[in-house]
Amino acid sequence: MPSEMLLKIFSYLDAVSLLCAGCVSKRFYDLANDNGIWLKLYSSCFPPKRMFWKINPAETETISLGCATLQDRRPGYWKKEYIFRQIAAVKTRVMQLVKPVDPQTGLPCKNREAIRPRRRSLIAKYSLSNLTNTSVAIGADKLVQIFYLNPGLLLGLWKGKNEIAFVTASLHYHQLLERSTLGSATLQYVLSPNEPVLDDVDPEYGLHDYNLHLDMHSGTHTCMCGTFKSLFCRKGDIQNGYLRLTVVSVKDNAKHLPIIGTVGLSWRTDVLKGNVKDCYLMDVTVLDETRKPFWCFSAPVSMELSSKTSGLYDYMGHIYTTEYADSEGKVSVDLVWLEETKEYYVVSLVLYISTKKVNSWYGTNY
Repeated sequence: MPSEMLLKIFSYLDAVSLLCAGCVSKRFYDLANDNGIWLKLYSSCFPPKRMFWKINPAETETISLGCATLQDRRPGYWKKEYIFRQIAAVKTRVMQLVKPVDPQTGLPCKNREAIRPRRRSLIAKYSLSNLTNTSVAIGADKLVQIFYLNPGLLLGLWKGKNEIAFVTASLHYHQLLERSTLGSATLQYVLSPNEPVLDDVDPEYGLHDYNLHLDMHSGTHTCMCGTFKSLFCRKGDIQNGYLRLTVVSVKDNAKHLPIIGTVGLSWRTDVLKGNVKDCYLMDVTVLDETRKPFWCFSAPVSMELSSKTSGLYDYMGHIYTTEYADSEGKVSVDLVWLEETKEYYVVSLVLYISTKKVNSWYGTNY
């Protein structure tokens, strides 16, 4: 999600919520401390009519504390330093209300001058013992092999040494704020279970009107981004414990999608950098018929050369497949490589949702 969009969302939060958002990640911490947002908060708490200063109207849309011109109502008199001190004081007072704790002792911080949000909330646990024996590398380049540990951890190991080169977290935004702040250092935050609403009128309740939003990207470069609406499954398509939702069909050329740019995961350390080809990050958000998030994940995946050959008249080339699976469902993607144009096309995209997940969500018995 672009920083500009996140800043717009953060601008609607109150001060305490901003500080909680700053506990999620380094990026959220930087955005939640944007001077423009805090200036807006300060202005709402202390209206200009009570102060001697005003904001230059030409800068109200793109205001930032670092460049804002705060003018005294008396011409030629500047009160910028005063406002700086006031906003810093507001931040400190709010941070004291949040009661940040020392990560070493677990006790409230005593040094209020260097205070900042320091909550620790366990999101996941991983075992790195015998990693190369228990896990399969999803990709490699000349320097590193990368492994995926569910949920959302990408681990790069130096070839020949099995030492960690880099660690990257790929976490879905859905309820990330709650998971990052409402748990403890030893216990994960437990998401509220969905309460099923029974529907005896619809004979195919829970089988239709799903929406999918799919992002395929390398972190900085978006390969494909699309929203697919009104997905459905017939009872005859329920097989082997899964509902089959066809998003892109091989037979429907109009829905085949191009992949933009080169597919690969970029990585960087302090000294070296590289790119693991044929790997990318897949972000999936499935909404139910009431538009509630039904199945969400973000994970690194790889493209494997298939033994199948393309039988499509419009696409003659090698077929690559991408597979993802977890306890709630599976994703299967078929891509064709076009040598003439040097690009991939998504010719098949199918979701398989666990019937156990559907029955638990809707109170059905498929």
